[in-house]
Amino acid sequence: MKFSIILLFFCFITISFHLTQSTTLQISQFGGKPNGNIAQALKSAWAQACASTSAVKIVIPKGNYQMTHVLLKGPCKAPIELNVDGIIKAPVKPQDVGGNEILRFDYVNALTMSGNGVFDGQGSYAWKQSDCSKTFNCKFLGMNFAFNYLNNSIIRGITSKDSKQFHINVLGCNNFTFDGFKVSAPSDSANTDGIHIGRSKVVNVLNTDIGTGDDCVSLGDGSKQVLIQNVKCGPGHGISIGSLGKYTTEEPVDDITIKDCSLKGTQNGVRIKTWPSEPGAITITNMRFEDLTMDNVSNPVIIDQEYCPWNQCTKKYPSKIKISKVTIKNIKGTSATKEGVILSCSSGVPCESVEISNVDLKFNGAPAIAVCSNVKPKITGTAPACTAPSTKKQ
Repeated sequence: MKFSIILLFFCFITISFHLTQSTTLQISQFGGKPNGNIAQALKSAWAQACASTSAVKIVIPKGNYQMTHVLLKGPCKAPIELNVDGIIKAPVKPQDVGGNEILRFDYVNALTMSGNGVFDGQGSYAWKQSDCSKTFNCKFLGMNFAFNYLNNSIIRGITSKDSKQFHINVLGCNNFTFDGFKVSAPSDSANTDGIHIGRSKVVNVLNTDIGTGDDCVSLGDGSKQVLIQNVKCGPGHGISIGSLGKYTTEEPVDDITIKDCSLKGTQNGVRIKTWPSEPGAITITNMRFEDLTMDNVSNPVIIDQEYCPWNQCTKKYPSKIKISKVTIKNIKGTSATKEGVILSCSSGVPCESVEISNVDLKFNGAPAIAVCSNVKPKITGTAPACTAPSTKKQ
């Protein structure tokens, strides 16, 4: 009797295991072959997977592939995993991609994207056409990935290489994670933000290595409950909240944590940037910059409420963005600028509840200084005292 019960239990476990196993679809089943354009094959595989009532895994194995724009839409009936170990290359010229990104997902729940694959935007041709290093309103040249309105999803192990502009745009997502992700592009690739997040909630960027020509991670309006942890950034422009304030339709930014990260040779470290003389009047609150290591980083910690790239705006009126509840804690390493901490807050709505604790930054072997305006931070532990900004005209 006891043996029968054990056997029945084993059979139940075995049956349950098989019921929960996902179906595997190879890209080759849909005509996807190495050295060919796999766009249609991936669309066909997705259509079958999305219609399935049980979990499905789509596999793109090792090999070199070409791919023009692919849009994969939900909602789907069950979780889908896209496992990529191949190298997927976009067309060199932006006009040949056929869309604004190589791969775009819309309205999907429970997506997993995994593997050691590389999505190569082949952006060097596009960078030569770009004017993004000279003007804010530059021509859009395309991205590697767009994740729009995804829930409960994870991107793990994939590499985004040489995107024509932004590598990744995350819009309207909830409970979305990057883990072990990699972004690779040279420092002179204009406007190639690594991961841009906007109007999304509960987003995690973990254990990720980003080297690019713009912000490693940038957070746009409506970003809430974002954790950026154990990220290596460099080259690039640092990890940024903003720029914000340009538009009246922007949504508040709340609960952002950047911790256990290292930045090397970047133009900025951690940064909040808002536009002066613009109509946006949202709030930025509950910012935590903690346990960060800087290696020859310019402006390691900066709040810039007079953000005005290329002097293509006016600073006549102060920014209307209210910044409050900012913690700057346990920041160490070397600064490439004398100013290790710059808090340039708005004269119209000064920063409030800013705390600085244990900041140990060196510039040419001497302690870096802190420059503050329109803010009275609470300073504890070892940290530079605030000094007034220079009155020298910019």
